[in-house]
Amino acid sequence: MINTVWLFLILAGTLTAAARSEVSAVTHSVMDQSQLGLETVLGFAGMMVMWLGMMKIAEKSGLISVLSRLFVPLLRWLMPEVPRDHPAMGTILMNVSANLLGVGAAATPLGLKAMQHLQDLNPEPERATDAMCTFLALNTSGVTLVPTTVIALRTAAGSTHPTEIVGTALIATLCSSIAALSVDRLFRWRGVSGGRRRA
Repeated sequence: MINTVWLFLILAGTLTAAARSEVSAVTHSVMDQSQLGLETVLGFAGMMVMWLGMMKIAEKSGLISVLSRLFVPLLRWLMPEVPRDHPAMGTILMNVSANLLGVGAAATPLGLKAMQHLQDLNPEPERATDAMCTFLALNTSGVTLVPTTVIALRTAAGSTHPTEIVGTALIATLCSSIAALSVDRLFRWRGVSGGRRRA
């Protein structure tokens, strides 16, 4: 569907330019924006490589393990149906740790893997479990200590103070996580009280 939308926009823009005899403006715009896109991607790639390297150092030094252990009690309370020694818990912990460090590129494959493991525990494959819904809420609203991706984009855009977003991002993601998990618990409570949830 999105490909159809993009095709329509491109054709509409080109035909409009042709009707107004401004095809050369389209050519110049394509070249300028292509160069800007390349510069942005290269700047973004440099920052992502640096932060992914920092993530690897944190993992090798044991910092990720420490962060993971800190979150075990919370995750056990949020998702009691997931066994502590199940692979799902490990990937969930790694996903939460990656989100904390703002490395979305590393968090995404971990999140997908965690969902696969949670699906292994699902007695009804066509229906999401409570743990899957809770993890989705936690993952999409995750608290971020260092918004690496945003810092990288701000740096690529030429910001003189790219890290000034850190405090704001921490408060915003903390609020979003509290809101998402509160709604998740509310729906769980309503589901249990209404007799609609599985045991």
